[in-house]
Amino acid sequence: MSVVRSLVLFLLAALAEIGGAWLVWQGWRESRGLWWVAAGVIALGCYGFVATFQPDPNFGRILAAYGGVFVAGSLAWGVVVDGFRPDRWDVAGALICLVGVAVIMYAPRG
Repeated sequence: MSVVRSLVLFLLAALAEIGGAWLVWQGWRESRGLWWVAAGVIALGCYGFVATFQPDPNFGRILAAYGGVFVAGSLAWGVVVDGFRPDRWDVAGALICLVGVAVIMYAPRG
């Protein structure tokens, strides 16, 4: 159950961080206004709290593994929200990152 919980938390963290960064981008770079920027800052703050609910107590391990989730999630966000078309190297890189997440977080430790 803790693996499922951890994966759900990684997904929530990705939504908060990538969504927050996208909102800031839209507000500032696409001139949608400071309300978008403010919403992005709030979402980014939520990301910081979501990570604290991970079952593993090691900050470095959580953030290192989350880096792989961020890479894959960013590409997925681009596909869904911005119409980005990743090439095979983007997909290969994301898969490599997700394998890294699995090794870092879920490998048996003795």
